[in-house]
Amino acid sequence: MPRIAGIDLPREKRAEIGLTYIYGIGRATANEILKNTGINPDTKMKDLTEEELGKIREQLNKYTIEGDLRRETSMNIRALREINCYRGLRHKAGLPVRGQNTKNNARTRKGRKG
Repeated sequence: MPRIAGIDLPREKRAEIGLTYIYGIGRATANEILKNTGINPDTKMKDLTEEELGKIREQLNKYTIEGDLRRETSMNIRALREINCYRGLRHKAGLPVRGQNTKNNARTRKGRKG
């Protein structure tokens, strides 16, 4: 099982999909990384050589991923909460932050009825 950035990537997935298991890497970024390294996106993760994995790790150093990105995101939310701006208050209250209606929906943010 290939291990990149502390994440075990699925062996049977294609490379462009397998890279998206890393927090902060989506399809577009995964394809860009594979293009820069010259690896075919259709290659299965188990078929990648150590040399190719090394190239991918080298490319990933250009991006903020995993723990650093999670920490940065949580710090941004903490800053919003501390300055008591509208978005910070919505985060504190556990309500939708980006202007969604809450009369009928928003069960994910508001929690269970009752």
